[in-house]
Amino acid sequence: MEKYKLYWLLQIFGWLSFALVNLFFVSLARGITPIQIGAYFSLAIFYFLSTHFFRFLIKNKNWLEYPLSRLISHVLIAVLVLSVLNTFAQIIINWIFGTLHLMEDFRPLVLLANLFTSFLYYSLWSLLYFLFYFLDNYNSSLKYQARINEIKLIHLRNQLNPHFIFNALNSIRALVDENPVKAKSAITQLSNILRYSLIMDKHKTIPLAEEMNTVRDYLNLESIRFEERLKVIYDIEKKAEQYRIPPMMLQTIVENGIKHGISNLIRGGLIEVKCTIGLLDDLYIWVRNSGQLKPQDASKKKSEGHGISNTVQRLKLIYGNRASFKIFNYGDGFVVTELKIPKQSLNLD
Repeated sequence: MEKYKLYWLLQIFGWLSFALVNLFFVSLARGITPIQIGAYFSLAIFYFLSTHFFRFLIKNKNWLEYPLSRLISHVLIAVLVLSVLNTFAQIIINWIFGTLHLMEDFRPLVLLANLFTSFLYYSLWSLLYFLFYFLDNYNSSLKYQARINEIKLIHLRNQLNPHFIFNALNSIRALVDENPVKAKSAITQLSNILRYSLIMDKHKTIPLAEEMNTVRDYLNLESIRFEERLKVIYDIEKKAEQYRIPPMMLQTIVENGIKHGISNLIRGGLIEVKCTIGLLDDLYIWVRNSGQLKPQDASKKKSEGHGISNTVQRLKLIYGNRASFKIFNYGDGFVVTELKIPKQSLNLD
C-alpha cells in the first residue's frame, strides 16, 4: 500500500477508534445520548484536523532534516501548543452541545487534566508518526544497500568467468597436439564447468555438492596437464554437502592453489580439499596445497588476479562478519586456505 493512502487510513481509523472507545466507557458509566455522540465525534474531528496540520507543518518546514536535538525541541513545543488549543476546543465543543459547566470545567485541576490528556494523545501520535518515518527510511536504506551489494556480487562473479576460461583453455591447448583423446575428454569437462558457470549466475549461493562437482571437473582437467605431478585428496563430510556457498568460490581457491603453488614446483605436489561441520554447526572448508606463501606475494597476487580479494569481498557482502577467510603456511611445504561459512547458509539463496 502507498504511504499516502496508509497515512489517511490510519488517521481516519485511529481517531474514529478514539471516539468509539470513549463513547464505550461513557456508556458503561451513564449511558449514551446523541449529544455525547456529537461531542466526542467533534473532538475526534479536531484531533484529526490538528494532527494533519501538524504533519503538514513537519513536511513543509522540513523538520525531518533537523538535527535530533532541534527536532525534539520543535516537536515538544508544537505538542504543547496543540494541547492548549485542544483544551480550548473541548470547552467550545461543550459550549456548543450545551454540556459546559462553568464551575466544574474551569477548575484548574480539570483544565490541567484535560491539557495533560491532550498532551499524551499528541505525544503518542508524534511518536508513531516519527517511528513509522524512520523505520520506513531505514527499510529503504536497507533495500538500497542490498541492491548495491547485489550489483557488486554480480560484478565479482563476472570477473571470475573470463579468468577461469582463459586458464582452462590454456590447459587444453597444450593437449591438442600431444594427446587428442585426452584433449577431447578435457573439452567435455570444460563444457560441464562452463554450463555450471552459466547456471550459477542466477544464484547468490549454491549447494556445496554442486560446487564440488565443478571442483572435481577442474582438478581432473588439471590432472591431464600435470599427470603424475598432481595428487588430489578429497575429504568431504556428507552433511556438509547440504550447506550453501557462493558459486565458483571453492573452485577459485583450488585454482589459486594450482596456479601459485603446484605449478611453480618442478615435482608438482598435493592438493587436498576438506569440508566438515564444526561444533556450532558452521561449515569449515580447508584447501591444502603444496607451496609456500611469501609475505611479498600479497602485492604480486593482487596484480595477477582477483582470486583471494574476490573471495574476501564476496564473503563480506553475503555473510558480513559471520564468515571468515584465512590463508597461511602450514609447515615447510604447504599453504592452507581456511573458510568458515555460518550455519544460516544451509538455507541461504
